[in-house]
Amino acid sequence: MAEEQRELEERIIIKDQHTKEIDLVNRDPKHINEDVVKVDFEDVIAEPVGTYSFDGVWKTSYTTFTVSKYWCYRLLSAVLGIPLAVVWGFLFALISFCHIWAVVPCIKSYLIEIQCVSRIYSLCIHTFCDPLFEALSKICSNIRVALRKEI
Repeated sequence: MAEEQRELEERIIIKDQHTKEIDLVNRDPKHINEDVVKVDFEDVIAEPVGTYSFDGVWKTSYTTFTVSKYWCYRLLSAVLGIPLAVVWGFLFALISFCHIWAVVPCIKSYLIEIQCVSRIYSLCIHTFCDPLFEALSKICSNIRVALRKEI
């Protein structure tokens, strides 16, 4: 009975990973678009001192800019949001698939093969170079360098 309960809980956990609820209030919890798309009226249109338009024109321009930006975004996201979500989902699935089934196995295979080559290379270096350098060090060990300052 306890084992069946545990299996049921595991299935619920697995299901929840794919159907988790999303936050409809905070839609950018990781702040990935913090600097990119924060464009307000004041960031685009500004009148310097001495060249003011009529107050009514300024207020209407502000309202027109804000409302048109809001509704254009909503319409574009309604029309293109779902198809682009499919494209991005497919692309990231493809990247994940390639990484899991091709990149990581190739890297692991390379590391296994290079370990064998590394041992052979190390053996060759120790076999041929170590005696040569030991002989050279014995030859050069009797060299003395003296520095004198001549006046």
